[in-house]
Amino acid sequence: MRSGVRLGIDVGRARIGVARCDAGALLAVPVETVPRAAEGDADVRRVLELADEFGAFELVVGHPLSLSGQPTASTDDAVGFAERLVAAGAAVRLVDERLSTVSAQQALRASGRSARSRRPVVDQVAAVIILQHAIDSERASGAEPGRLLTTDEGSSPL
Repeated sequence: MRSGVRLGIDVGRARIGVARCDAGALLAVPVETVPRAAEGDADVRRVLELADEFGAFELVVGHPLSLSGQPTASTDDAVGFAERLVAAGAAVRLVDERLSTVSAQQALRASGRSARSRRPVVDQVAAVIILQHAIDSERASGAEPGRLLTTDEGSSPL
């Protein structure tokens, strides 16, 4: 198991949920919801600022796939955002995020939060779920989770 802080990223069309784990990679916690930039790269800059602030060595970006493992309408958007992070110099891994937002909604509903109060934090909770799954998977298997994105080839399997 690699030690060090990682950020978990849940990319949505309007918002980006950000979570982080501790240096021991034991527990993921919510950090912030970053608004998507309509133009420019303010969203990428903010995520990179958070990575710098927390000393993250890697960004774990949720890779939205259907239950059958096929790309969804959100796949290109999430991969495109991850590639922008890589182009800016970040180390990025794409990890399967099937049902992370559904799980986040259920957890917030179970905690008694209203639909209106869930909206600003659901993306952060989804990012926590994505990151926690990635660090738990790495701990259990000993293998780095997901697939590493590179600047030369776009995404490449591990």
